[in-house]
Amino acid sequence: MADHPWGRDVLDYCIGPNGTDDFFKTYFEKKALIVSRDEPDRYKDLLSVAKIDTLLASRDFHGDDLDMARAEPQISREQFVLSNGFADRGSVANLYQEGATLILPQLHQADLGLKSFCRAMEAIFSSHVQTNIYLTPPNNQGFRTHYDDHDVFVLQVEGEKLWRLYDQSVDKPYRGEGFNPDHVQPGDLVEEFVLKAGDCAYVPRGLMHDAQAQGASDSLHITVGMIVKTWADLMLEAVSEVALRHPEFRQSLPPGYARADFDRSIAQAHFDTLVKKIGEEADMEGAFDLFVDNFIRSRPPYSEGAITGRGGSTIPGAKFRLRPNIPWRLAEDENRLVLITAGGELIFPSAVEAGLDKVLDGEEIDLSTFEAAGEEEAQKALNQLFGYGVVERVG
Repeated sequence: MADHPWGRDVLDYCIGPNGTDDFFKTYFEKKALIVSRDEPDRYKDLLSVAKIDTLLASRDFHGDDLDMARAEPQISREQFVLSNGFADRGSVANLYQEGATLILPQLHQADLGLKSFCRAMEAIFSSHVQTNIYLTPPNNQGFRTHYDDHDVFVLQVEGEKLWRLYDQSVDKPYRGEGFNPDHVQPGDLVEEFVLKAGDCAYVPRGLMHDAQAQGASDSLHITVGMIVKTWADLMLEAVSEVALRHPEFRQSLPPGYARADFDRSIAQAHFDTLVKKIGEEADMEGAFDLFVDNFIRSRPPYSEGAITGRGGSTIPGAKFRLRPNIPWRLAEDENRLVLITAGGELIFPSAVEAGLDKVLDGEEIDLSTFEAAGEEEAQKALNQLFGYGVVERVG
């Protein structure tokens, strides 16, 4: 991980030299940040136009894994997706020649470098991080003016793109609250800038914007999307836990509540009682722990080296350490330990607690670290940690 330029400090890789503290204080979920720098090769390790060309030539893309867009005239999926559901390479090439933007959504699921980058970002934000790839021919535009329902970092990999930001926005729209051009108009243009190769922009959700490739070269950028959990999500979970304990939350609304002559006074009194109960019993800690555990479990295990490194945990004297950016939480369950990590839960006997503490503290370990549990349990513990990608070989 550290061998990648983003492995040392992924947020600095995106927005440096702007400081992380200033970003979260001044920009995050508030306003756009534009970072211009004369480093055209800054993001070359993540992707390239040549790599996309190779991907399209060598892989059969399903229609869900490839999309195309053009501001005018617009494109329908029938123009580039075959009846069997796969993308038509010839049509994709022709539409691209005619000015359409090529989109590869969720490419991080198939590319190890992008996946590693997303893991590093997830470790900072504790949110699902996704990538969408946009390749646009010179002087063309993929989308009309719009806003996104999630915050994004835009990494300009090759070429240039002209961006425009508008004064009309929706403050922190809900996830899934799709943009409707009939409901929100762009307003006045407030900022215009060009992202060149190696530049980055942070655009908070709800901010109206559009972008157009310019210059003589194809424009390639990576949109890094942050799918966050909100306080509303946490509050709903806390209320749900209160409702599980008190059946009065689960009783039906009064019969006839939709009638025009319905008297709401009794309903208001019951509602006020429930609100008071929430105030008395809502438990942030329980809901928070659930969100933490759900996030960690939802991350896929880091399986790089699972085939080539088979048997690595059984090599005498082999050293291991905690893999960077692996999420975890250690919990106790009666006489055993539960390590909640990417991919689920790993169960250990309590005798390996001292060894696990060393692992999670970042110390180098070997098989003898778990010797208090006995030879068989020690090997089993190391096998689990190595097999699920929690630890990696040193050297």
